[in-house]
Amino acid sequence: MTSAALDQTTYNYCALPLAAYACRPDQSRGRIYDEPDSKNRTPFQRDRDRIIHCGAFRRLKYKTQVFVYHEGDHYRTRLTHTLEVAQIARSLARALMVNEDLAESVALAHDLGHTPFAHVGEDVMKECMVEVGGFDHNDQSLRVLTMLENRYPKWRGLNLTWETLEGVAKHNGPLIKKGDNPEKSGLPVTVIAVNKQMDLELDTYASLEAQVAALADDIAYNNHDVEDGLRAGLFNMDVLRTVPLLSEIIPVVEAQYPDASEKIMMHEVIREMIGAMITDVLDETRRRLKVANPQSAGDIRNASNVMVAFSDDMLPKINALREFLWTNMYHHSTVRRMRLKVSRIVRDLYDAFMGEFALLPEEWQKTIINSGADKPDRIVDRARIIADYIAGMTDRYAIKEHERLFELYWDLR
Repeated sequence: MTSAALDQTTYNYCALPLAAYACRPDQSRGRIYDEPDSKNRTPFQRDRDRIIHCGAFRRLKYKTQVFVYHEGDHYRTRLTHTLEVAQIARSLARALMVNEDLAESVALAHDLGHTPFAHVGEDVMKECMVEVGGFDHNDQSLRVLTMLENRYPKWRGLNLTWETLEGVAKHNGPLIKKGDNPEKSGLPVTVIAVNKQMDLELDTYASLEAQVAALADDIAYNNHDVEDGLRAGLFNMDVLRTVPLLSEIIPVVEAQYPDASEKIMMHEVIREMIGAMITDVLDETRRRLKVANPQSAGDIRNASNVMVAFSDDMLPKINALREFLWTNMYHHSTVRRMRLKVSRIVRDLYDAFMGEFALLPEEWQKTIINSGADKPDRIVDRARIIADYIAGMTDRYAIKEHERLFELYWDLR
């Protein structure tokens, strides 16, 4: 692993003033593989650009957030969700005077490993892989970034900085306890592999930038799922009045805009709710930073608790909103019916490819054969390659692949 010795002039040109606890691009711990620095971009800007240009990022366009792509053009997809997370992450990062580019990079990368059909697809893959190494979408994101994206002649993966990879791996907190052996802690396979190449310090918190990306994710999906649920008719504004945070916001918006249409009212309520959450996170984070008084990014990582968080007053309201969405949206009969269909698609594909890997496209067959995973005693390796193939599918590709394999008259049309 190399260190990034970024020219100070470039750093000054590219960055806003940073707090003492921010990750500075000129102090990056570098990349797994040695390469020259960019003359015009900081290492974190370069990471962001590589993520945006990779194939896995483009495929997010046709991956489900809650509603499968063909159910309507106005619902969020995994791509639009990711962009909203990145926007909120940049806003939080700027307000906290930490590195916006690093926060954005983690936000843009955090869902690259998601299967088709959102968490339904992931749940099925977890069930399928339980005896052969397991499956986790965060670990799969790291796998995409370090192994599966194949765009460079000298290495596999995107060769991102230590800070971005650390953020993807640990944005939800430490993965092991202090003193634990990573290889004996039941960690996902890719985290272990990458940690051998560059010590990710798995027993510490991630940078403040990565923590910002994690909270931005919560803010984004809690708000846009409310909007998508309203648009789909799964619940209405009257029902939302029973949810604690919304019960405070809706009357204020109605009083301010009594003649607004329901559509405009919906947008205004969502804006106010996003604003309330962001303000709360900033206030609580600044309070925690004042108490901890970190003087470096290392102080953030070695802190005794997470720095970026909702306040004790806001958190119960967030949890109530999550519970409302769980009951009234994620488990609504319309969504549950689609869950049944798409879960069968993912399981059928996995079972078919594990039963006969010659059903895979030729390049994936070659991957199995060249790696020796075609041998009877290499079932774990074969399952991982098949999981890579399925996890990389978009919703529509998975549907078509299922039709090609199981629709009797597909090739006879």
